[in-house]
Amino acid sequence: MIVSIVRVDYERIRDVGPDRAASEWLLRCGAKVRYCGHQKWLEDYNNLPGGSVGRYKIQAIDATDSCIMDIGLEHMEGLEHVEKITLCKCHYIEDTCLQRLSQLEKLRKSLLEMEIISCGNVTDNGIIALRHFRNLRSLFLSDLPGVKDKDNLAQVFKTALPSLELKLNLK
Repeated sequence: MIVSIVRVDYERIRDVGPDRAASEWLLRCGAKVRYCGHQKWLEDYNNLPGGSVGRYKIQAIDATDSCIMDIGLEHMEGLEHVEKITLCKCHYIEDTCLQRLSQLEKLRKSLLEMEIISCGNVTDNGIIALRHFRNLRSLFLSDLPGVKDKDNLAQVFKTALPSLELKLNLK
C-alpha cells in the first residue's frame, strides 16, 4: 500500500493536471487541501471534485499529522497557486523535504505563508532552504528540537527576505 502513496505517476499528472494529481497524493497521505475560491477544506479522497482538468487549483495545504515525505513531493511540481502550507507533526518531513520544496520554481513564486510545527527531523539546514521562497511573507516555526541556532536563522531571513514576518517559538 505504501508504494501507491509515494510512487509518482507522471502519466496521471499529465492526464489530470498537477493540482488534481497533487490533491490525490496529499489526501491519500492524510493531508487536507483548500482550493482557490473555496472556504472549506477537503480532507476525504472520495469527495474530490470532478470537472474539467485545471478547474480546481490548490490554494492551501494543511499536512497536519500526514505522512507526506520527500519521495512524493514531485507531485507538487506544477502547483502555481499554493499560498499557504502547514506542516505540523509530520514525522517524515526532514531537511531534504524542505530543500526539495524550496526548489519547486512555481511554488517559490506563489507561497506566501508557511508554518512548521513539531516536525522533529527538521534542522537549521532545512529551515534555511526556505529563504528561496521569494514572496514568503510569514513563517511560523515552533517546537523544532533539531533547530539549534535561531539567531542565525533570524539573520539569514532578515538578509534574504527583509519583509518576512518570522515568528519563532523555539527553545
